[in-house]
Amino acid sequence: MSILTSRPALEREVMRIAEVAGYLWQNGWAERNGGNITVNITEYVDDKMRQMHPISDVRPIGITLPALKGCYFYCKGTGKRMRDLARWPMENGSIIRILDDCASYVIIADEVVAPTSELPSHLIVHARQIETNSGYKATVHTHPIELVAMSHNREFLGKDVLTRILWSMIPETKAFCPLGLGIVPYRLPGSNDLAEATLKELEDYDVVMWEKHGVFAKGVDVMDAFDQIDVLSKSAKIYINARAMGFMPEGMTDEQMAEMSRAFHLPR
Repeated sequence: MSILTSRPALEREVMRIAEVAGYLWQNGWAERNGGNITVNITEYVDDKMRQMHPISDVRPIGITLPALKGCYFYCKGTGKRMRDLARWPMENGSIIRILDDCASYVIIADEVVAPTSELPSHLIVHARQIETNSGYKATVHTHPIELVAMSHNREFLGKDVLTRILWSMIPETKAFCPLGLGIVPYRLPGSNDLAEATLKELEDYDVVMWEKHGVFAKGVDVMDAFDQIDVLSKSAKIYINARAMGFMPEGMTDEQMAEMSRAFHLPR
């Protein structure tokens, strides 16, 4: 019997994760087993779940994160495909419990599916969200084609250069991704160096570009994280399509974007 049985709120959250996984695959952003999703589901955990015996051995996180003591997370499985998670989320992901030592976890459901190898990076971000009381519960890493392509241009990688370009392509981008896009220069995928650089950028941005790799987004829920990536990707497509037609897109002016910020009470 699945842990989702008779837990409608938890089931809805897992189905929302599966829905986003499907969008990542359909957009071509999740080749093979590319990308990861982790969501803090502690608010959906009932007393019976807290008493459940683990189905795995105790596994180290690799770092001690006191803010996560007793928290529960849904995690995409290592080596699992987003297209499969979209159809069978509890066979391609698992629910884990962070133990009282704050340095290890156990899998409690549904199957012994090892979480993503990038789990420490995701959990570091989740810990910071709890410490700052941000309300953010989800992290998504994926490989949006046009955004990754733009990260291959050194001229775009200065602070807020790409943000300015993407905001100017269509008003909705600034409205729905008001903090813009942070930039992390190339780091070895899965490394602590990448995790630390990402965490630093996420102090000022909700979405971070990993040069020549992909993006990492945080959101109040998994759909919020996806939506921000989606609007940035739309702007990248508009820019690239304009260039493919042989002209440099004019973009919205600074005055037009400032007017939007005032009208919609945007932070920047």
